Amino acid sequence: MAGSYFLGKALVRQSCIYKSDIRGDELKRKGDIFDKDNPLPLVDDEIFAITGSLLYKTLVHSNSHNPETPEEFTIRNTVSAHYANIHGATMEGCFLGPFATVDLMNLHSCIVGEFSYIQAGEFFHRKIDPGVIWVETDDFKFKFGHEKEVLDKYIGVNEMHQPRGLIYEFVSEKEAEYERLFEVVDLEPIKAPASSAVNRYAVIKPKTEIGENVLISQRAYVENTKMGDGSNAQENSFIINSHLEGLCVTAHGGKIINTFVGLKTFVGFNSFLFGKEDAKLTIGKGCIVMPHTIIDIKEPLTIPDRHLVWGYISCAEDLLKHSILIEEIKGLRGTQSIGDMTFTGSGESFVDAFTHRIDHILEANGAFCNDDECQLIGHAQDDQQISFNTLQPYRSGENAGIYPSIRIAP
Repeated sequence: MAGSYFLGKALVRQSCIYKSDIRGDELKRKGDIFDKDNPLPLVDDEIFAITGSLLYKTLVHSNSHNPETPEEFTIRNTVSAHYANIHGATMEGCFLGPFATVDLMNLHSCIVGEFSYIQAGEFFHRKIDPGVIWVETDDFKFKFGHEKEVLDKYIGVNEMHQPRGLIYEFVSEKEAEYERLFEVVDLEPIKAPASSAVNRYAVIKPKTEIGENVLISQRAYVENTKMGDGSNAQENSFIINSHLEGLCVTAHGGKIINTFVGLKTFVGFNSFLFGKEDAKLTIGKGCIVMPHTIIDIKEPLTIPDRHLVWGYISCAEDLLKHSILIEEIKGLRGTQSIGDMTFTGSGESFVDAFTHRIDHILEANGAFCNDDECQLIGHAQDDQQISFNTLQPYRSGENAGIYPSIRIAP
């Protein structure tokens, strides 16, 4: 379990968990209703149940969406590679490639290629190619695949089965910054309002300004950035030389460099927004940047207000083929293609689903809390009460480096 972060109830057996984040602040509690269509309360608190698995620099968060095991977020016989996200997804016998994301679904004996994002209910014995973005419900389906030459440049796997590419190099260069957080007990306090939470295991570099109701999670990296009120930086996110105007969601693994992000904009999992000092990226208010989007520009670029953006964008011409006004999406019916993206179903349902999810994330993070008696308390307020236990493995003998059986209870 070396270098890993555990929050909430977890049961780990016969597994290796290395520099991973097992974050249980959204696990369901005893008495919670799992599904409004099947209003049966949980008989016990939900726990992470990780058995026979290898999680390497992986994030696990949210709560299980599997009605078969409502009290367990199950990860069994699974291997997850560098910087993958397991978000509300139970799985058995699966492999997740580097920077892959599985979101709010259940997988059985599946392979998910590097830099793919899937949120599609339940999969059995499926192989997802690298670079696929796939969101599907009963009402709609959004699907896009990055071209091979794009993946080869930004994220791939070498002949030694190790990650490579510009995104991996960018993350690797910053890894040393986190080591000191585990080496010392006392750190200088970060200047932040009383309504905001900055995790003790986040890297906060100079010239960073933190507003009200801001959440900065463990293993986030923020430098020379203004975090506007109600914004957040989730695990493995990097926000550098940027300005988040307010109520901005940066999902797990999102990277924002030299960018202005407008009010209430969503930046999806593992997105890579790479503006330059002399070529700033501007994202208008109310935009949705789909998970695993890559924007790497050499000239200034502005994304207008309330646009959905996806895929690979390097210039204004690319933006035309990889974006659409959110109001236009509402009118989509049947099957439509925009560039290499295919959309099927109800555009209105798609917009409603994303709008609801963004509002839920903001509320859960405490972005709407506005006074001491606020009823909308979330992670930005609750996470200030976290206490940490640093656990050490056996230091000598045949078990050197191995953790003993551990049980921590209130």
